[in-house]
Amino acid sequence: MPTFDIVSEVDKQEVKNAVDQANKEVGARFDFKGSDARIEQTDFQLTVYADDEFKLEQIQDVLRTKLTKRNVDVRSLEKKIVEKISGNKVKQIITVQTGIETELAKKIIKYVKESKLKVQATIQGDVVRVSGAKKDILQEAIQLIKKSVTDYPLQYQNFRD
Repeated sequence: MPTFDIVSEVDKQEVKNAVDQANKEVGARFDFKGSDARIEQTDFQLTVYADDEFKLEQIQDVLRTKLTKRNVDVRSLEKKIVEKISGNKVKQIITVQTGIETELAKKIIKYVKESKLKVQATIQGDVVRVSGAKKDILQEAIQLIKKSVTDYPLQYQNFRD
């Protein structure tokens, strides 16, 4: 029976490279001279430090540009609230989301069931597996999900006959 998996993955090394490039650019820019502006990374969690919220936004713009150039979908970034550190200095934690959350997986299954396509979708950890009788029906299911879920980066892998 033909199947495919719906996943949401981000290449950790590409994120690291983008963070390094963003830090290098921020360090070289004239408007950040003498400031403590930087991005720190631990696994899939980024912490952005800046002197004020305006500079924080500028650093995030640089980071988004570098991530986009490295084919990392910026829709996988989840920003937390901006925290004040000391004085005017601020920091913000940005989480790089990987895997499909249960709530989104349930939505995907709902879309598949409502479409009346002859496929079955099941949640397997942070992956949604879709199986059907024919390849053509599975390709229709992929198109349906691409149209339905636009606010979260999804990849379609392990297409098997």
